[in-house]
Amino acid sequence: MTSSKSILGGGITIDLDAIVRNWKALDTVSGKSLTGAVLKADGYGTGAKTVGRALYKAGARFFFVATPDEGVVLREAIPNAFIFVLDGLIPRTAADYAAHGLMPVLASMSQLTEWLDFCLNRGKAAPAALHFDTGFNRVGFRMKEAELVARELKQSGFEPQMIMSHFACADQPSHEMTRKQNGLFQGLLNHFPDVPASIANSAAVMSSKDYHYHLVRPGIAMYGGRAINGRPNPMAPVISMDVPILQIKDARIGETVGYGAAYRLRRDTRIAIMALGYADGYFRGLSGIGGQMGGRVAVNGTIVPVLGRISMDMTAIDITDVQGLVQPGDPVEILGPNISIDDVADAARTIGYEVLTTLNGRFPRSYINVPDGVSLD
Repeated sequence: MTSSKSILGGGITIDLDAIVRNWKALDTVSGKSLTGAVLKADGYGTGAKTVGRALYKAGARFFFVATPDEGVVLREAIPNAFIFVLDGLIPRTAADYAAHGLMPVLASMSQLTEWLDFCLNRGKAAPAALHFDTGFNRVGFRMKEAELVARELKQSGFEPQMIMSHFACADQPSHEMTRKQNGLFQGLLNHFPDVPASIANSAAVMSSKDYHYHLVRPGIAMYGGRAINGRPNPMAPVISMDVPILQIKDARIGETVGYGAAYRLRRDTRIAIMALGYADGYFRGLSGIGGQMGGRVAVNGTIVPVLGRISMDMTAIDITDVQGLVQPGDPVEILGPNISIDDVADAARTIGYEVLTTLNGRFPRSYINVPDGVSLD
C-alpha cells in the first residue's frame, strides 16, 4: 500500500486488484469480443495512470478517455496502448493527436475532412475511429450521413479503426430505446462491412451478447458501481474513504443543527462533527433537513445519519446509538464495507458516476493490493 501524508488524517483508498478482477470478469462475459477500458475523468476519480498500468498488465489494450489532454497523460503511463479520445478532434490540433499516438473518435464531416487533410499532407495515415449518433443526440455523425462518410473513406483510401455508437438507456435493459439503437447500428454497419464495431458500455456488456460486437467499453462496472438499475450489483467494491471526527458534543431535544437551523433535534443527541463538506465533493444534497432523509455514514460499523445542512468543510452526524468509545480523531466511513458508492448516490438522488468523480477534494488517494510491477505516481 502507498499512502499520501495528511496532517488531517483520513483519505481515499483504491483497491487495484479489485479493479483488475472486475475488468477480467467483464472480459469473461464479453466472450470473443475484445474488452477495452474507459479511463476518462482520471479513471472515474481512481487515478487513470495507475489504473491504466494495472489494466494493461492484466491484458487490456484498448483505452478510452474524454479529452486529448487526458490521452497525453495516459500515454505517459502506458506507451504501447491504443488510446481513443471520445470528444473527437478539437479543431486545428490533428498534429498534437498524432504526436502522442492518440486516436480521435471523429464525429462530424468537418472533423473527418480535417483529419483526412492532415493525413494527406503528412503523406501517412493516422488512425482514428468514427462515432455515429443512433438516437442519443449527443456527438456523432447523423445516420443519414453514413453513405456520404463511406464514400469519403473509399475515395481517400482511409480505413477507420472502429465504428462506434453509444446507448442512451442501457441501464434499463427492457427499454425500447436500446433495441432501437442497436437495430440502427446493425444497419449502419452495412456501409462499413469490414470495420470493427463497438457500442456496449458496462450495462450493455452485462445485458446481452447481442451488443458486444468486436469490442466492448466498460466503465462504471470496473470501478464497482451499479451498471444496471433494479438488479443486484455483482461487481467487487473498489473504493473506500474515511475522514476524521473533529469534535463531539451533546445537544438537547429541540435544539437545531447547522446552517438555516433546518434540522431540529427530536431527542437528546450526541453529535460528531466530521471533517468533510461539499468542498470535498460530499454533496449538499446529502443534508438531513426537516423530515428529509439525508446521507448515511458508518462509525464503528454502525450506520448513522447526517444532521442538518452540509457545509463547505464540515458535516454533523448523529452518533447517539454508536456502541463503544468514540472520540475526536476517530475515522468515519464515508465509503467502504457498510456504505457503497450507490448508497451515497441514491441518498443524493444522483448516480454512482458522479460520486466517484466528485469525492476527491482535499483528501489524499492511496492504493492497496497493487499488482507486481505496477508503478504508482
